[in-house]
Amino acid sequence: MKKALIPILIIAVIGIFMYTKAVGVYNMFVQNEETINGQWAEVQTQYQRRADLIPNLVNTVKGYAEFEQETLTGVIEARAKATSININANDLSPDKIAQFQEAQDQLSGALSRLLVTVEKYPDLKANQNFLELQAQLEGTENRIAVARRNFNQSVQAYNSDLRKFPNNLFAGWYGFETKGYFEAAAGSENAPTVQF
Repeated sequence: MKKALIPILIIAVIGIFMYTKAVGVYNMFVQNEETINGQWAEVQTQYQRRADLIPNLVNTVKGYAEFEQETLTGVIEARAKATSININANDLSPDKIAQFQEAQDQLSGALSRLLVTVEKYPDLKANQNFLELQAQLEGTENRIAVARRNFNQSVQAYNSDLRKFPNNLFAGWYGFETKGYFEAAAGSENAPTVQF
């Protein structure tokens, strides 16, 4: 009777260990996903802040740069496209992140062209409203960079945990998949050319 009890106890101990490991890994993935979702919400908040500043910036510039309509239209269209792309935090695949990032990069390019155009208008550069909007926009770009970095760090921690053994076995059972990163814009590895 005692000999039959030993294998049962061993099986019970292994079963309890596997159960607690499975529950622990599941809870870890849920917590990591929630961290990523929170970081993604912060990224979207900062991009929304930028999108909210753009109409005021465009209206301020419009009064001074009436014949730069093409540049202003480009900014407005890029903003509309960037704000139309919404990604659910539960579907942060690399493709979706790239799509979102592409639209935001187009908006960044349009804003850059607008700010270069402003250099032609000394009265505008001295306008207090414009200066305040430009400072807010610069601050928002910094906030976006921090939010993206924090998001990527959360994704890195999640993806690392997901790929480790034996977590990768449990991840497959539970349906957890790797998340996508924000990546540098194409061509950003090349330094801009400055001419005087």
